[in-house]
Amino acid sequence: MLGPESAKKLLKDTLYPQWFAEQEHLEKIDCWYRWRQEDIRIPRVATPELRQLAELSKVPWLNLVVTVCAQAMYVDGYRSGLDEPNEPDDGKSPAPSPLWQTWLANGMDRRQIGLHRAALAYGYAFTKVLPGVDPLTGDKRAVIRGASPRKLFAVFEDPAEDDWPQYAMQVLSSKGDRHDVLVFDDQAVHTLTIEDSGTKVTYQDFRLHDAGVCPIVRYANMLDLEGRASGEVEPFIPLAARINRTSYDRLITQHFSSWKVRTVAGMAEPDTEEEAVRKKLHLRQDDLLVAEDPDTKFGTLDETPLDGFIAAHRHDVETLAAVSQTPTHELTGQLANLSAEALAAARASLNQKVVERQKSMGASHRQTLQLAASVDGLDSWARDETGRVTWQDMEIRSMAQAADALGKMVTMLGVPPTATWGRIPGVEKTDVQEWMELAERGDPITKLQAQLARQQKPIPDDRPSFTDTSPSEPAA
Repeated sequence: MLGPESAKKLLKDTLYPQWFAEQEHLEKIDCWYRWRQEDIRIPRVATPELRQLAELSKVPWLNLVVTVCAQAMYVDGYRSGLDEPNEPDDGKSPAPSPLWQTWLANGMDRRQIGLHRAALAYGYAFTKVLPGVDPLTGDKRAVIRGASPRKLFAVFEDPAEDDWPQYAMQVLSSKGDRHDVLVFDDQAVHTLTIEDSGTKVTYQDFRLHDAGVCPIVRYANMLDLEGRASGEVEPFIPLAARINRTSYDRLITQHFSSWKVRTVAGMAEPDTEEEAVRKKLHLRQDDLLVAEDPDTKFGTLDETPLDGFIAAHRHDVETLAAVSQTPTHELTGQLANLSAEALAAARASLNQKVVERQKSMGASHRQTLQLAASVDGLDSWARDETGRVTWQDMEIRSMAQAADALGKMVTMLGVPPTATWGRIPGVEKTDVQEWMELAERGDPITKLQAQLARQQKPIPDDRPSFTDTSPSEPAA
């Protein structure tokens, strides 16, 4: 555990300088992610009209790239080898694991969205797990909260191999040139204050967490073997800037040169304003232009066509879709008469990208829940290596297609019907549990229908049948 002096030295010499140096890098990413892109380069003496066109040219393309991927990632359950098995055909829904209850109690159903978006945009994000108290019940419970890399910085001995950081720093608030920060080690959370210059550090207090590790979990978008984690924004900033520049050039051409210009040659310039007004030509479609001077010639200057700018803009957007593995129709909005197979093929690249992100962030979710189990004293769950989160099926397809495929799995492959409920599009784990509880105690509507069917069934006639066995009369 760090002492007051060692905590101050660590913050002053290592954590704060490295966090401060990272801010410029993250600020640039944030500008492009949060629709505050860099200004398009225009002449210094540009008119307000040109500056307004430059602002109109900015489109948050990279925010859309992040959104398309984030909207396909939603955790809806947790499975483990420690889950209580059900008896065969007992019809009972499995009891939720304590780790899933911790997940729900911390509101991670909604907090996971911001966590995923931050990891996708900046390349990495964090969760911190600390002992706390449920505000409603007063029970002790692990508290899980997400943290942006703009506010939290972690130091790893080996960024590529280590699962847990050595130390971490989180900025709680900034007041003027002073920052209130937390420093995490493997036993305690230290509260300090540091000046913006990084020269003056004040130690305040500490609080034990006894997690045994620095209670910070990293979520990486694409972590390579050198410890580098790139996001879905930074690699595509030059391409997004190129799209904005193309839009700016088109808007200038559209604003100033997209119509025909009428010209007159050989006509004497009017001497006074009144004469200019009198000679001004108010043309209609059927008017004839007549000049007194035989040397006067009338003509037009053609407008500048916009087809080239539109084609260049479309090509740039399609390039962004290709390199970011984003379906083209998500960026262009053009989707017409596509079959289910064609739509699935268009989203195949995105599905592969999403699966890769789910593998990485799913492991981080498991690590977070294991740490929460350790904080709550659930040692067997904390040591469990078989646990994993389950992701909701967000693949776009019609309900009829899903029902047909799942029905064939039940009838042709012998899969239990209840095992396919969680694979129905749009159905969450809570829905499946509710359906199993209804099946367990019997759906009232189903019972009523069965009872009505029994009442309408014809009553069998149990009376014995008699056959005429008397001898026939002799023929006359």
